[in-house]
Amino acid sequence: MNQPESPRLLMPMPDVQSAADHRELAIDHVGIRGLRYPLPIADRDGVQTTIADCSVFVALPADRKGTHMSRLVELLEERAMPGASPVAVDTLPALLDALVARLDAPAGRLELAFPFFVRKSAPVSGIASLLDYQVRLVGEIASGRHTVTVTVAVPVTSLCPSSKELADYGAHNQRSEVTMSVRPRAHYFIADLVRVAEEEASAELFGILKRADEKFVTERAYDNPRFVEDLVRGVAARLRDDPRVEAFAVEAENFESIHNHSAYARIARGL
Repeated sequence: MNQPESPRLLMPMPDVQSAADHRELAIDHVGIRGLRYPLPIADRDGVQTTIADCSVFVALPADRKGTHMSRLVELLEERAMPGASPVAVDTLPALLDALVARLDAPAGRLELAFPFFVRKSAPVSGIASLLDYQVRLVGEIASGRHTVTVTVAVPVTSLCPSSKELADYGAHNQRSEVTMSVRPRAHYFIADLVRVAEEEASAELFGILKRADEKFVTERAYDNPRFVEDLVRGVAARLRDDPRVEAFAVEAENFESIHNHSAYARIARGL
């Protein structure tokens, strides 16, 4: 037997948020921040469910007192339900359209930050394991125009060319992080950005390495030395020449193994 609805839910209730405001100040962004939600993410190799740190905002006209925060959470809840369409780089514009339509807003912004996993096979043994990358998707809509930015942080290995040249044996190497922000003009997979950084590094990282794999990776790094300048230029050149990319910014940071500071470089074009 169905339970009767709460009498309070059946009664007309005042909509305070939609009331007028006399201060005549429009708000650029109002909404929710820091909401963690499980979301399906679609990319080149299929769909994976991850936990995203979500921020959802709309613009509020000067004559409106407030926005309906619960509707922002409902937008994410619908994407988290079984069978829902996954979130992807090329579906953000549709999600933004749904956002501003639901809130009757002139503009909106959506930010999703989440770990993204790629299953990789070790170079010699072939043993597979997952490696995580930090991803941030940002979408905006204003005056009917969509803007999407994809940011991926990729951990890699870099080996110093100067150290290799000077030392009688060995060379110092370090963990590095390459962070790429891309504004695509055509669909761009997150996994494709990951590969750009890994292929330009001295060597890529893996979750599991056996001894034969470790030998391969360390020797590969020795054969492919990279200054932080080399790393950032190599990635930037590939993004510059990619017709799918409208604008980009690339940062490389080497967490030095023989200094108590990092080496850093950045190139930006259009962002």
